Parts: sequence; structure tokens; C-alpha cells
Amino acid sequence: MPEPESRVALFPGVEPAAYREPPHNLEAEQALLGAVLINNRAYERVSEFLVPEHFADPVNGRIFEACGRLIDRGQIATPVTLKGMFDQDEALKEVGGATYLVRLAASVVTVINAEDYGREIRDCFLRRQLIEIGETIVNDAFSRDLDSPAPEQIEKAEAHLFNLAEDGQTEGGFTEFKVALTESVAMAEAAFRREGGLAGLSTGLLDLDNLLGGLHSSDLLILAARPAMGKTSLATNIAFNVATANLRDPGQPRQPVAFFSLEMSSEQLATRILAERTNISSEKLRRGQLVDDDFGLLVQASQELERTPIYIDDTPAIPISTLRTRARRLKRQHGLSMIVVDYLQLMRPSPGMRVDNRVQEISMISQGLKAIAKELNVPVVALSQLSRAVEQREDKRPILADLRESGSIEQDADVVMFIFREEYYLQKAEPVQRADESPEKFHDRHEQWMERCEKAYGKAEVIISKQRHGPTGTVTLHFEGATTRFSNYVSEDHIPAH
Repeated sequence: MPEPESRVALFPGVEPAAYREPPHNLEAEQALLGAVLINNRAYERVSEFLVPEHFADPVNGRIFEACGRLIDRGQIATPVTLKGMFDQDEALKEVGGATYLVRLAASVVTVINAEDYGREIRDCFLRRQLIEIGETIVNDAFSRDLDSPAPEQIEKAEAHLFNLAEDGQTEGGFTEFKVALTESVAMAEAAFRREGGLAGLSTGLLDLDNLLGGLHSSDLLILAARPAMGKTSLATNIAFNVATANLRDPGQPRQPVAFFSLEMSSEQLATRILAERTNISSEKLRRGQLVDDDFGLLVQASQELERTPIYIDDTPAIPISTLRTRARRLKRQHGLSMIVVDYLQLMRPSPGMRVDNRVQEISMISQGLKAIAKELNVPVVALSQLSRAVEQREDKRPILADLRESGSIEQDADVVMFIFREEYYLQKAEPVQRADESPEKFHDRHEQWMERCEKAYGKAEVIISKQRHGPTGTVTLHFEGATTRFSNYVSEDHIPAH
């Protein structure tokens, strides 16, 4: 007689896998709820890290949530006060209704272990989430979706795991003042011992360091300007100076920099840095207009740059979640001292986030960058575009209101810096003789324009319009247009006599 169809093996020779229940501990859930119903202070011990969704039994989760609502209102949560809330709950009726609440309270032996019960419930929840993520990874890998290639699936899986890891961290809360004070004194001592007395990383630009005190860990710094002002160049200069600061001293730690270039490719960025180091213009490098001496400089510079710990990611329109994942990975594998994002408006919010308008989108991105700075404890320098309103004014020096979608960026940033090069605007404003103007008057106007151009030549202003930890002000830097290099500015009255 043949076996029933339901018992015929789908895969002959392969034993069916034993059914495994997802991790849960109903006894711990009931013990915790009983402890809360007997002594509401037990709720305070677990409410910081436990939420109703963590309970394997939805009924127990609803009871925990109801207890929380009553306690938060200053009322007492007992089987009697909860009875009215659950009279219409069909799920609670199935487990015995109000008598289930009484049984929970009556079965409690001690409330001392309430926190242990809570952590056990949370641990089971995290394990269930891990299983769910694992199943999703397997199913996605089996499906041949052309819109979801394997590298993208890996990034999604990493993002899910890191988000779960964040949820799994129950540390936090209050820090005793003496602990924070000790850290503050240690930072001041380190600044005192460090050359130049900087509390943060040196930008390599003395006047900028003096005003900022260096680049501080966990700060979000916005570097904004109109196109062609040199945002990317200044960010590249600072990144290079940070990355190479300790290379000559083997006893000092490396200072790797993550550079997320959303606008330029990694090759273009490398060409910029080569131009800065060799003093050969980017234009000549791109066109191959080199002489024999240039090749020697290129070889020497490239050998030095090979050791520079700058890591470039040129993924276009990178989501904030992917940036966070890759920055975490880099810190884990190679270390991390600073992140540069070029530039903020080209980023996207995390997948699955509902965004109603562009302002909200930029707000999510700026908040995400600030969160990354705090989590990884490194400065994040994010470049930003300015609105066209600058071009309409006679004085084209930027102000905070010129930031595109400025509200959220200005609010989240610890430092907001603008770059202004008067030379750029003067070059485009060469006087033209008017029909009713005498040659002498035109000559005078042209002479005045020439004088202004001469004064502005090679100068760039970095305007610090907001600084949470220090003063605002303006710093003058030297800018070399051919190699797009910023350096310390030395005024004529400070040039030493020969």
C-alpha cells in the first residue's frame, strides 16, 4: 500500500529539518509583568530599554504598554485598574481575561529580578530579529532580481545588522558630572601638550586652526560656497593635511580620512591632490602637457602619496545609511579620524524613509551626518551649495540665510564656514566703455578695477559665521588657482626683509 502523499519526501534521501521555535521566554514575560503589577517601580527599571514590541506574546506586550500608560499618567497599575482597559480585548479573554492579570500578580515570588527578566525578553527579541534578517538575506540572495545586485544586497544586510546592533545597545542615559569633568580635563591637557595648543585635528592652515581650535571630534562642520569658489579644493587640502600629519613620526597614530566624493570621481580627486603636491596645474595633468622635469615630480609625489591614508568613495547619490555603514566598516578595519562629504545636496535619505519635500529630505541628511559624527566620534566636514541669492547682492559675501534649505543645516551644524574669493567676481566684472563715457573716465574706472584685482589676487576669505564652541570671524588664505591649492596667507607687512 503506497504512503499517503503528505508523507512522501519532497527530496528523497534528505531528512526533513526539525521544527525550531523562535527564541522566546514566556515565563520571563509573565514574571516581569507580575513584578510590575505588584510594584510599579519595577517598570522604571526596564522601561528605558524594553518596549511592548519586544514581547513574544502580543497579549503580554499590550499589558506592558497599558501599565506604562497608567504609570506615566501618575496612576497605579494593578489588576483592578487594568481590568477596565481589557474588558473588550478578545485576545485577553482567550487567556482568561481579568483573572489572567490576577494570576500574574499572585504568581510573583520577587521583584528584585525584574531587570534580569527584562534583559532576557529583549535578548530573545534580538535573536528573533536576527533570524528574520537571516531569512531575508537568504531569500533575497535566491531571487534573481536584476534591480538588486549582490553588492547592494550586502550593503542592505549590513545596514540591517548595524541598525539592530544600535537597537541592541542598552547603554546610555545619564553620565555622572565627575566623569564628564574628567574627560574635559583630559582633553584640555592633551591640547596643552599638543604643538600649537589645538584641542582638535589640525587643518594645516594656521589662522583657521587658531579660530576653530582645530577640527573637534563629534562636530558637524558645514563648508559652503557658490560654484568655483574652491569648496572641494579646501576640503581636499584639509583632508590631505589631516591624513599626513603623523606620517613622519612612527610613534604617532595614523589619521585615516574617509572622503565621500559624490560629484567627482576618485581619479579626478587624485589628480587634484597631485596638482597641489607637484605645483603642476590640473589642466596640464589632464591634457598631458608635461615636460621631462614634470615626470620626475609626478613620480616623487605619487610615491609619497601612496602612503597617505585617504580612502575615497565616489558612489553617486549615496544614501545616508550606506555612508554610515561604510564609515563604520572603515573605522573597524583601518581606523578613522575624519569624514568629508562632497557634497550634502547630492546625498539621499535612507531607503524606506518617507520624505514629503526637499527641505525635509535635507533635514534628514544633516541630522544623519551629525549622528554619524557623534557615533564615530570624528569630525564630519560636509560641503554645501549656496542659493543664487548671493549673486543678486552687491556684496557677495555669503551669510547663513544663503544656505540652501538653510534651517536644518544651520541648526544641526556645529560650525558653518563660507568661502569667498573677490578675485573671481572681479575677473567677470571688467569695465566696458559706455557710449556716453569719455576715454579718460573709462581709463580711471579701468585703473580702479585693476587696483582692486591686484589687491584681491590670490586671496580667499573663509568666513566662520557660526561656531558652537568659539568665536566667529574671517580668515584670509592664499589661493593658487592653477593648482587649486589653499595655503597660509602672509601679508606684505609680515614678509621678512632679505
